[in-house]
Formats: sequence, structure tokens, C-alpha cells
Amino acid sequence: MRAVIQRVTTCSLSIEGQVYSNIGPGFLILLGIETADTQDDISWLAAKLSALRIFNDQQGVMNLKINEISGEAMVVSQFTLHASTRKGNRPSYIKAARPEIAEPLYRLFIQSLQEKIAKPVASGRFGAHMGIALVNDGPVTIVIDTKNKE
Repeated sequence: MRAVIQRVTTCSLSIEGQVYSNIGPGFLILLGIETADTQDDISWLAAKLSALRIFNDQQGVMNLKINEISGEAMVVSQFTLHASTRKGNRPSYIKAARPEIAEPLYRLFIQSLQEKIAKPVASGRFGAHMGIALVNDGPVTIVIDTKNKE
């Protein structure tokens, strides 16, 4: 499971020109699910994100967790995070999980994150073409891969 986390001041997601979901300060999480992902990946990533200290304290130091700022989260499924560009110029998505596997894991991840941060998590619509407007705060962008825990 691979996630790109962006610290945002605001974020909105549109489908077919209509706002589908939006959040204030918090995380935009682009989530890529691969065939080998399991419930363990979901649990580990949700716990890691809920404890991630990337919000500024009163001294301007990234020292606070999402709960400590009453932050919000949005999760968007993005299979292209598992693109392989090793050969040629057209990315291969062979490692990305097929929709029948990825969608249930995506929903379980949202549920797990909601439990960890104790508030609803906004999302996109799985498989839809979406437009995302965001203000990246900092900018702060972090990549986390459950198969390569750095």
C-alpha cells in the first residue's frame, strides 16, 4: 500500500463538475493499493497516519498530530501510484490491485482511519474521474509505502 500525504489548508474533490467532498486543514491522502496488500497494511498505515506529527505547534515546529489540530482527512484511491516506468515510456500498472480487490481494501482503510482519528473521513468515488483542488500547506508532502517502511 502506497500513500502520498499532503498537508493541506483546504481541499475539495469534484466529480462531473460538482463538489463531491471537501475538507479544511488536515491531510489529503492519495492511496495506491497493490495486489499483495492485506489488513495488516491497512492497520499499520492508519496507525502511522493518525500518529504522524506534521502539523505546526505554537513555535512553528512540526510537532502535532492531526487530532491535536482537530484536522480532517480525505482519502482518494489512486492506482497510478503503483506505476512502473522501468521499461519504455508507457507506465505499467501490473502491481496495482484490480478493482474487485482494491475497492474493499480502500473502504476498509477509510473505516480504519476514521476509527483512529475519531472523526469522519472524506473520500472520492472509487473508479470515478475526479478533479482535486487543494492548497498544500508548507508545502508538506510525504510518501509512505507499507512494503518499504522507512
